[in-house]
Parts: sequence; C-alpha cells; structure tokens
Amino acid sequence: MHLRAWAFLALSVVTGGAGACGSSSGGSGAGVTGGQSSGASSSSGSGAGASSGTASGGGASSGGETGQPGDDLGSAGDGGDAGGRRQAASADAGKTKPADGGGSATVVTCPATALKPGDTNASVMVGGVMRNYILHVPTGYSGKTAVPLVLDFHPILSNDSYEQTNSGYATLADQEGFVVAFPDGIDNAWNIGPCCTTSRTVDDLGFAKTLVTTLEMQACVDLKRVYAVGYSMGGGMSHYLGCNAADVFAAVAPAAFDLLQDSEEPCHPSRPITEISFRGTADPIVPYAGGASNPPNGLNVTIHFLGAEGTFQKWSQLDGCTGSPSAPDSNGCSTYAQCQAGVEVTLCTAQGGGHVTGDPKIGWAMLKAHPMP
Repeated sequence: MHLRAWAFLALSVVTGGAGACGSSSGGSGAGVTGGQSSGASSSSGSGAGASSGTASGGGASSGGETGQPGDDLGSAGDGGDAGGRRQAASADAGKTKPADGGGSATVVTCPATALKPGDTNASVMVGGVMRNYILHVPTGYSGKTAVPLVLDFHPILSNDSYEQTNSGYATLADQEGFVVAFPDGIDNAWNIGPCCTTSRTVDDLGFAKTLVTTLEMQACVDLKRVYAVGYSMGGGMSHYLGCNAADVFAAVAPAAFDLLQDSEEPCHPSRPITEISFRGTADPIVPYAGGASNPPNGLNVTIHFLGAEGTFQKWSQLDGCTGSPSAPDSNGCSTYAQCQAGVEVTLCTAQGGGHVTGDPKIGWAMLKAHPMP
C-alpha cells in the first residue's frame, strides 16, 4: 500500500528540472523534494505527496503600507474588506486598460500606484488568522496593462521560500510577464479536506480566494487569467482549487500529486476547467498506480489516491471529454482535447521518473492558452 514512502522525506534532496527524479542525499528515495529542514522534523512512517524542505515559517511582513511600491506589502484585511478597498482604489485610478493577450476580452481597472518589480514578503488576514506569502512582481511590470496571476503552492514540510527558490515559476514570470505569489501553509502543509494540516480547521480555500482578491487590488491583474500550480502536497492544493474554486481559477497545473477517492474528498468543479498534471512512474512518495498513504507530519489519517491514470480519467469525466487522449508526445504528455467549453486535460508522464517537479514552461503553455471563459 506504499505506506513507507514518506519515511524518505528527511533524507532526500531534489535537484529539480523538468521531469527529473533528482538526486538523493543521505538516504534512499530519489526524486523527493528537500532542503535543510529548520523548525520541523520529518517523521518516520509513510505517506504520499510530501517533500522535506526549509520548514521555518516565512513571509511575514512587519511594517510597510499595503501596496507600497518597493516595500513589504504588509497585511491586508479579510477578503470581503479587500474587495471594498479595491473599489476605492479603482475610483482613484480612473484608468482602464485591456488585458494583454491570452484571449481575454476583459477591461481591467489598474491601481493608481504600480508595484515595483521584485520580491516582497506580505500577509493577509483570513478568518482572523494572519497568513503569509511571498509576492514576485516580474521584471518589466508597469502596472498599466492587466497581467496573469499564478499562485504557486509548496510541498508539505516546506514553505513559501522553498517553493519560490525551486519551482521555476519566479524565473518564468520574468520571462512571460505574469505576477506570481507563493503562499505559506500553516503547519507547513495544506488542508485539502481529510489531509494534511495537523490543525484541522485551517481555511486554505479561503486563503487562496482572499489572496486573489487582495492582489487584484494591489496589482493590475486579469481575473480571467488566474491560475494555481504546485508541487507534491502543493499539487494537491492545486487539484483542490480546481475542484472547489473553478469560479476563481482559470486552470490548474499540479505536479506529483493525484486526486483522492471520492469517498474521502469528492471533486465537483463548478464548470469544466483545464488541468495538466506531471507524474513519474517510479514515484516513491505518491505511487503512480495510486493506493493508500499516510502524511509524514503526524496526522493520524490514511488517504487513498486514484493514481496518475485514474486522476487523468477522472478529470476527463469531470470536464466532459470525448474520444481518446492523444498519444504521448516527446515530453510524455497525453491530452484529452475534445472537452466541454474548450478545456483540455493533460497527463505528462516521466517514464522511470520519481517525485517529479514537472516543467513549468510546459505547464504555463497550457495554462495561458486557457483563460476563464
């Protein structure tokens, strides 16, 4: 049942790269994400969808006015409050610009003050809890034209800083011109229903939605091009948002994680939504074939994955796809292209690959081709 897999976490280090297993240091388990662990210990036992990494909390900002260019963004209020403040900011700006590319025909009101390119640590209040994140504004951002927004979720036992450093989306954002935020999970995990935060009342769905609303107010964001990506447990959060927030996120790109059985966490997206997954056939953490797994952080729960192929089929059913998927291309990607509302479902498989991070360039090419209808 693959209940030993998460025991590899504390000993494994990934070198990254598209479809690569990575290398392991100090133990077995090639392809497991990792880094120097601080403030969190990996546990023996088993599970899937995890990676060790820098586990100290990150991203909290002290001081700095919300949205102040070049400084920490500070904290913002709850999502509903952010929406009201955005209306005031829009009235001050008084300028609208069409969204740039991506097939979106929306007209977006840009904030009067443009954020400066670079990285800032920030926080936002969600249900009375302060949540942290890192915001990366791309090189060349002017604040005058609406750009896409990507939320990039980190693995379990890791944090926002790890994901920012290793996922490749910060570099890609500079090349492609989108804003990317790296949320920080409570308990160094994400709550996707039956798993995996030890604090079971964490509202990560609310966090993701509030973060989008907050960043819409601070940056010139095209709300038809908001996307979720993530690695390992962060991939699980991306799946979760596809299932539960398709009214906010246009498409999702999870890596190294699968959907859970319906009896544990049903998936009922409000509309057809494009999804692209990256998986390795020799993944020691989230078995490619699916099955039972336990998280590595002491949470006393067993979850059951559908497997890579099972998840591929499930998304094709949810999106009303017809016909057969394409043959795998040179990157191992197979696609259902005949789906409702023009969406697509893709599985990119690395033969012999481990706990793969996937290729952000391939993921982004699929995401940006599918804005919100």
